[in-house]
Amino acid sequence: MEYFVWDMNPILFQIGPFKIYWYGLIFVGSFFVGLEILKWMYKREGKNPEVIENLLFYLLIGAAIGARLVHCFFYEPSIYLAHPLKIFAIWEGGLASHGGMLGVLIVLWFFAKHHNESYMWLIARISIPGTFTASAIRIGNFINSEIIGLPTDLPWAVIFQRVDNIPRHPVQLYEAIAYIAIFILLLTVYIKSKPNFATKVLPPLFLTTLFTARFFIEYAKTRQADYTTDLPFTTGQILSLPFIIIGIIWLILALKSTKESI
Repeated sequence: MEYFVWDMNPILFQIGPFKIYWYGLIFVGSFFVGLEILKWMYKREGKNPEVIENLLFYLLIGAAIGARLVHCFFYEPSIYLAHPLKIFAIWEGGLASHGGMLGVLIVLWFFAKHHNESYMWLIARISIPGTFTASAIRIGNFINSEIIGLPTDLPWAVIFQRVDNIPRHPVQLYEAIAYIAIFILLLTVYIKSKPNFATKVLPPLFLTTLFTARFFIEYAKTRQADYTTDLPFTTGQILSLPFIIIGIIWLILALKSTKESI
């Protein structure tokens, strides 16, 4: 069987030692798109979009720091505990999406407090562009031939030639497609529902759908952590479970409170 062979250069262009990677361009670009979506929401609900002009910078910093720290201490702790200065070598790769989300949540809390905004209102709206960014990041992972899937003989298998010549699940694309579908779902709920309802259900709906998708797609991934546990789950699945549980309970309570207020 002929399989699709992927061997794209992850470097967009290079001038001497200076390199621009596709991943970095897609990562930062998705934040700019997300900011425009958030500005549209502010205008739609009669708020001043100028308030969030500087938010993009802080979100990028928070996401990068959170993603880096969780990767270092949950996926490769033996390496970074032995060589702590390598934590700062972010150009070598190694970012965890769970940590990136936590970093964003912390930044949003400080932002909401500083600007006297409703934290719940803000995270409800940011969940929509957040899923877009999550999808974009997985496209970047695909370009880099990283976070690869397990071997398979399915007709849509991909050979990541930079890694080996084995047909594998294109798990990066699985996640990218799943997250775009969730993005469409959340955006539809936002547009078709009242603002108060959207504020209540969007955060738990985001947590439940995104991390459930992540949990099941993990079964098709190669092991990312440099250690094993006695649990029948990967590190990505273990990190996803709390978000799924919180999301389900939160969603049930949100829907229940909405019914009671009718």
